[in-house]
Amino acid sequence: MNTKHWAKLLFLISFFFRKSIANDCAPYRVDNEIIACVCNATYCDGIPDNIPEVPTEGNSYWYVSNKQGLRMNVSEVKFDRCENFVADTTITVDSKKKYQKIIGFGGAFTDATGINIAKLSRATQEQLIRAYYDPKKGSRYTLGRIPIGSTDFSTRIYTYDDAPGDKLLKNFSLAPEDYNYKIPYVKLAVELNPEVLLFAAAWTAPLWMKQFDNNITYLKEEHYETYVNYLIKFLDKYERNGVNIWGITPSNEPLLGFMIDNPNISMTWIPKTQANWIANYFGPILASSPFNKTLLLTYDDNRIKAIEYVKAAIEIGGKYIAGIGIHWYKDSTYPATIIDRIHEKYPDKFILMTEASIFNPIWNCSSKLKSEAWQRGEKYILSIIDYMNHWSVGWVDWNMVLDKTGGPTVVNNNLDAPIIVNPETDEFYKQPLYYAIKHVSRFVDRDSFRISIIDNNSINSTAFLTPSGETVVVLYNGATSTKHIILKDLQKDSKLCLELSPQSMNTLKYK
Repeated sequence: MNTKHWAKLLFLISFFFRKSIANDCAPYRVDNEIIACVCNATYCDGIPDNIPEVPTEGNSYWYVSNKQGLRMNVSEVKFDRCENFVADTTITVDSKKKYQKIIGFGGAFTDATGINIAKLSRATQEQLIRAYYDPKKGSRYTLGRIPIGSTDFSTRIYTYDDAPGDKLLKNFSLAPEDYNYKIPYVKLAVELNPEVLLFAAAWTAPLWMKQFDNNITYLKEEHYETYVNYLIKFLDKYERNGVNIWGITPSNEPLLGFMIDNPNISMTWIPKTQANWIANYFGPILASSPFNKTLLLTYDDNRIKAIEYVKAAIEIGGKYIAGIGIHWYKDSTYPATIIDRIHEKYPDKFILMTEASIFNPIWNCSSKLKSEAWQRGEKYILSIIDYMNHWSVGWVDWNMVLDKTGGPTVVNNNLDAPIIVNPETDEFYKQPLYYAIKHVSRFVDRDSFRISIIDNNSINSTAFLTPSGETVVVLYNGATSTKHIILKDLQKDSKLCLELSPQSMNTLKYK
């Protein structure tokens, strides 16, 4: 080999030096295309224990998942001058420009999630919870959402006091679902990661506390205080069972009653009525209770009426409100600038995306599984990037686990989930949805700051500075072709020169 070729080879070696580290997915294939990773009692892919959290000086870790089949494939890439690297675009990171502080990422401990986990062997159950909550091997989830009573993803309708007229709540009791499907797995998650914060959400008050108006239900004024006491009893019962609740949203989707005809899983509020109830009942009673450190989140619905509801709640009962819950279901119609407006108006209230999911299961149809699985993961990572770039302090999935039918669900509202269980083989499948969340949750610690990142819109991006001083950059290349990227960190003299594979999720971590 002549001197010119040797020089070129040495340049490329130093320029793109990567130290490959095994991180194998046990593939689930459809027509030879990798759709998911298979986990069982003895094996589940994850970041190996022997990888240091921080790469060597002058290098960055680079984690890649893509449509071609890579799943959290990790390597090390050197910072360099990128002099002869022809780039499609340059992305600039500036850790001196900081925005919101991150609380965390997670999912919901629905009845359906617990029912599906319980169908697996004990060893596989533990493997599954590790896949989400283990700080090293899993997704490092730090949030968990707990429904108060039944939801559409239960197998029956129930509240904690279905005895009509029981204003003193003498018949209040947790349900078998709490003891069998929620509390055990919540406690296992917290045991794996003590940093987990849990927040609860109520779909409805018991029917006897509500009034009906053409099958739309509202809380009766005579039961305003009764319902507060009901919620506080829930907090007390969970604490007595070893589960402390960090936050609470008293009404999941206050607009839902206008959209569906099912008073068992919805309770309608109009903005001013809910605001007055918070200001005069829930806020002050919670503040004077033993649970006065439990944070109150308002709204907990889609962007569609967020400004109207939040304005009323904060202007009337703002001193009791810590944060605002937002759901993702109408995001394609109602832009993220709505969240910007809320943040600008009420910068002292945090904004948290509290529910996302994708309609219609695909595991019983191979052609849909092949054509849609990656697209669904893409939707998740684009949503996470979008919410991070518009002031959200976290992102919380809905059902963490479902079966192949997208259930169980008491109202036939079948959905998809990041993890699908197969009890017949004692396995579970981690879909692209799972890796989309992990590309952020695993690396962005609580109290990280979102920092400035600038691109030309050809690559979707967001960036963070962790409490221990690492920079985390998340990039998504949605194109069907490779993109050549220069990542320029204004706090460094050198750059990262990257080839982003087609339709790929990328996380970079360096110090």
